Amino acid sequence: MTIVDIPGSKSITARGLFLAAAAHGTTVLGRPLRSDDSEGFAEGLVKLGYQVSRSEPEWTIEGRPEGPAVDSADVFCRDGATTARFLPALAAAGHGTFRFDASEQMRARPLGPLTDALQELGVDLTFEGSPGHHPLVVRADGIKGGELTLDAGLSSQFLTALLLVGPLTAEGLRITVTDLVSVPYVEITIAMMRRFGVEVVREGDTFVVPPTPYRACRYEIEPDASTSSYFFAAAALTGNSVTVPGLGEGALQGDLAFVEVLGQMGADVQVGPDAVTVTGTGGLRGVTVNMRDISDTVPTLAAIAPFADGPVRIEDVYNTRIKECDRLAACEENLRAMGVSVETGRDWIEIQPGVPAGALVKCRRDHRIAMAFSVTGLRTPGITLDDPGCVKKTFPGFHDALASLRASWRV
Repeated sequence: MTIVDIPGSKSITARGLFLAAAAHGTTVLGRPLRSDDSEGFAEGLVKLGYQVSRSEPEWTIEGRPEGPAVDSADVFCRDGATTARFLPALAAAGHGTFRFDASEQMRARPLGPLTDALQELGVDLTFEGSPGHHPLVVRADGIKGGELTLDAGLSSQFLTALLLVGPLTAEGLRITVTDLVSVPYVEITIAMMRRFGVEVVREGDTFVVPPTPYRACRYEIEPDASTSSYFFAAAALTGNSVTVPGLGEGALQGDLAFVEVLGQMGADVQVGPDAVTVTGTGGLRGVTVNMRDISDTVPTLAAIAPFADGPVRIEDVYNTRIKECDRLAACEENLRAMGVSVETGRDWIEIQPGVPAGALVKCRRDHRIAMAFSVTGLRTPGITLDDPGCVKKTFPGFHDALASLRASWRV
């Protein structure tokens, strides 16, 4: 059994930073993720005038329920979707003029359902380029609150941004959702809001957020379940065993359900109170699986799918086409380059068993494509990445960690 120390959750770190900034008092985040995305979020808060102290084991944030401490700022959100979607909502609850921009990759990703909702709530928000995309300017004068309808079928982050800002509005929010993807991420948001003193009530498709002030706290961030998926997949693929401490039965992250998929494929999976262990049993079975709620792990499954004894079909994952890249297309392209038979549709991919050949993986600047197909390389000599450095988005030390695992297993 090999123990792997996985960095803190990207999703929980981002939510923790927002909640800490919005809360009364001083919040300490334990074991936050140190990566390009989370550092970009923290620097965005600093630009908005929040006090953020970053040491190695923990980050300390001085909350400002009244909003940014400056009356104007220009914030660059890098590639971070949480930064690009959450910070404009946070700024809108304050007072001042705030401009947000992002990388070309993030500029291409949608904001429309969120920005439409903010405008419906009376926020003065304008776009400098394409409507519904960065760059944008928020002329903030607080948010009154009220009722609105939201389509969160492309990203649950649209709903999360509104839930998070709800307690900062004068009257609270009542949000009716017409479509929702990645439900477990919304459940993370609601659980963390509860920890910071706000109880969200769900009435069917409607989320009711009271204008209750957030309270600062100390919050320990669990390891990233999406990042853990690569190491669990590596164990299942090579017949070895991996244990990730800090994840377990009470974990907030829905992506931990990826180990259930590995279990369906024949791996031995043990989920304990404080750790998860996955052990490969010498083979993988083909499966058909709906991954709508765990879509960030789609590339992980696609990367090991050729080694199964039957087809692997992944369904209901259209939203993976509007992530850092079109992930279904990226998986198809790279698997075909390896000589694997694969088909895709609007929201599905089906991969046939085969013997992948060495190939250059086109990462498309997407950390998940790079990390997933690095796992393929454990069984396929000659796998190389055209952009290995893109893993800095969520796990700068990924390649060293995988190399250490390879050495300990003598793969």
